Amino acid sequence: MLHGKTSLKDSKNKYDWLGNGVYFWDNSPSRALEFATFLSKLPNKHNRSNQVTSPAVIGAVLDMGHCLDLLDYKNLELLKDGYDLMSTSYGHVGKIIPQNKPLKDNADLILRELDCAVIETIHQFRKDSRLPPYDSVRGVFWEGKELYPDAGFREKNHIQICIRNPNCIKGYFLPQKFNDKFNKV
Repeated sequence: MLHGKTSLKDSKNKYDWLGNGVYFWDNSPSRALEFATFLSKLPNKHNRSNQVTSPAVIGAVLDMGHCLDLLDYKNLELLKDGYDLMSTSYGHVGKIIPQNKPLKDNADLILRELDCAVIETIHQFRKDSRLPPYDSVRGVFWEGKELYPDAGFREKNHIQICIRNPNCIKGYFLPQKFNDKFNKV
């Protein structure tokens, strides 16, 4: 893949946290590798088409383009509007609203079917309204156990990026290993 012979694959699972696209962890290769390792240990029924057999991490140069940035407060209103639109349209056809669910014994809502459906509704609305599509989506997630009692921080907090427009991926590379000699006193 790093020699340009293959490209990165879109994820199109109904439980993807930020909708359809190519996923990246923002500045957290250690968490990305931990998650890839977690995926490699799942039974294939939970990870059908994208079974991870050799967990690894790559770096990428991204141009977010027209981004639905959910770290920007004003964009959170779009999520509420997207939910309302989806809820109304599902109600008209008698469709059940998806739910976010935990995976196995995990308390975190790992299977984000509701969030994915809301974000995909926003994308479809923009397409139907002939508005410029979002090239990417970025969101922050609080995941894992509290770091200490009543903490606002959790052990697996992270920022994810979902690239919808492959032209926003300018390149990818193998990250360098940390140079321990540089930080010696």
